[in-house]
Amino acid sequence: MGASLMARNIFNQPPRNETESGAPSPTPPKAAKLPGSVGGLRDSLREITANSIRDIEPDQIDMDGLRDRLVLEDSSIDELAESIRKHGQQVPIMVRPSAQPDRYRIIYGRRRLAAIRKVGGTVKAIVRTLDDDASLIAQGQENNLRLDPSFIEKSFFIKEMQESGYKPGVIQDALGLTRQGVSNHRVVIEQLPDGLVQLIGPAHGIGRRQWGDLAALSVKVDLVDIAKEALAALPDDTPSAEKFQAVYSACSNKARSDNKQANRSLTSVVKDGDGSSVGTLTVDQKTIAIKIAKKDNPEFGRWLEEHAEATLLQLFVQWRNERGSGS
Repeated sequence: MGASLMARNIFNQPPRNETESGAPSPTPPKAAKLPGSVGGLRDSLREITANSIRDIEPDQIDMDGLRDRLVLEDSSIDELAESIRKHGQQVPIMVRPSAQPDRYRIIYGRRRLAAIRKVGGTVKAIVRTLDDDASLIAQGQENNLRLDPSFIEKSFFIKEMQESGYKPGVIQDALGLTRQGVSNHRVVIEQLPDGLVQLIGPAHGIGRRQWGDLAALSVKVDLVDIAKEALAALPDDTPSAEKFQAVYSACSNKARSDNKQANRSLTSVVKDGDGSSVGTLTVDQKTIAIKIAKKDNPEFGRWLEEHAEATLLQLFVQWRNERGSGS
């Protein structure tokens, strides 16, 4: 089944022989025509059970696939665990069969699985036989429906999908984005240095423009070093969005300070052996300027005016010869 078709069917309700809660209905499924071989019978049984909701031991489920969340083990997991302890698991996770017997690979529901591992007991899971593309689409779509990921989480997920070799159409279906939407996320994440996003976290509420402004500073200052210093001054429980603001403010201030320093000019007075002023030398980030006050030394001023071009060329030739002899 193609990825686009799978994307449309990925959240279909359980088959007609199950109720909305996942329990088997009184009406048994129609009897299937048995194949003529044991191998065929095994395939049929696997197909019959492939779309059922089951109670599975959490340690039978492997954390598989790409990360779509920057933070998994956080305070929200404890809150979810307490809710499941009081009310039970209301929404099943989705898994697919592993190549190893009696093991499964998670498709979506990582937070619920982490919470149930804290609570104890089995986890309700929908079992689907999906290929890698369809699993990725299911993971992305369910994540968007249940808890909208932040801009940078989507960007990070896109980066991981691309590095893993998923085709553009699969990536678009997984996140419900257009090709331009995927490009907008990718442009920002590619400008950010490795490790910065993990330092800040998901930063819900911080959008493309703000992350783009921070990324643009990467050519001026070391974002990671400044972020580490800024975040070290914050309490450990500082919300991620506030961490972003602190990092952005620190990086912006550093960039402005460096720019002022770069544009600052240094002027020195050049004197002769008797201590008399000959002129001034001014150096900044862009220029070197020699100024002669004609009123202080009019004869030298006139001489320099006549010989300035030839003298400058002579200095340039001398510099070029010295550079060549030293190479």
